[in-house]
Amino acid sequence: MMLVLSFMVFAGAFAVAGTMIVSSIAPQWDRILRLAMGNVEPAFQPLRTLAVAERRIAVRRWASTSAPVPARRWNAAA
Repeated sequence: MMLVLSFMVFAGAFAVAGTMIVSSIAPQWDRILRLAMGNVEPAFQPLRTLAVAERRIAVRRWASTSAPVPARRWNAAA
């Protein structure tokens, strides 16, 4: 009887562990295969992306500000 009970406990633990491994690997399976075939992914550069976004925001802010009044007069006179 203890043999059957211990088999059921270990079989259940094995099934849960196998399910967890499969469920964590399955979403990344295509990525794993690409890496195994030698296709290298581009490096993740979050700071570079942030710098580009901040530069874009700064340019939009600069472009949206109006010129001071004396500068507009000089431009109109030219």
